[in-house]
Order: sequence, then C-alpha cells, then structure tokens
Amino acid sequence: MFEKLGTMMNLLGNRGKIQEELQRFQAQVGTITAEATAGAGFVTVKVNGRMEIQNVCISEEAMGLNDREMLEDLLAAATNQALLKVREQIAQESAKMAQNIGLPPGMLGNGLPGLGG
Repeated sequence: MFEKLGTMMNLLGNRGKIQEELQRFQAQVGTITAEATAGAGFVTVKVNGRMEIQNVCISEEAMGLNDREMLEDLLAAATNQALLKVREQIAQESAKMAQNIGLPPGMLGNGLPGLGG
C-alpha cells in the first residue's frame, strides 16, 4: 500500500512528463485502426481508436443474397470484432504510457476510462 502511495507522490512532482505522455497517448490513439470481417468476407468494418466506424464494405455477393437479417448479423459481428481489436491496441498503448510515467504494471487496468477499455 505504501509503495503505491510513494509512486503516486512521485507522479505528483512530475506533472510535466505526465501531460507530455498523455498528449502522446491521445495522438497515438487517433492513429490506431483495426479491421474485421464476417461471413467469409461478406462484410468488412474498419474502426479507429476513437471508437468511430471509418468504413463499412459489403460485398456484391452479400448484397445478392437479399437476406437482410443475415447482413445485419454480419455487420454487428464485424463491428464488434473490430472494436475488440482496437480496445486491445489501446490497452497496449496505455500500458506503455503507464510504464513511461513510472506507474506500476496494471495500475491503469485495461486502458483509460472512457476509451472502451
């Protein structure tokens, strides 16, 4: 318990580095992207680190099936998989940031609050 308290006190004296690392992290999150497919390539979804959908691609074959319910399921599956990949990347970046500012491993959990981690 006291070890974590000492770490926190050291961080308070190093606000400049923390702000610098947070800015770097935020910039890095903006460049993260992930893509996932569903239905053997019928649907592809690309998302960014801000949890925004960047692109959705529906193949001609999928459109030709004329099956709305299947297409909706494939879109949900591809989107969820892409978001999971992005969350994993964000967790890795937040772990790097935590290490750079001297936080013990796991101190930030699975990412920063508000970023889906």
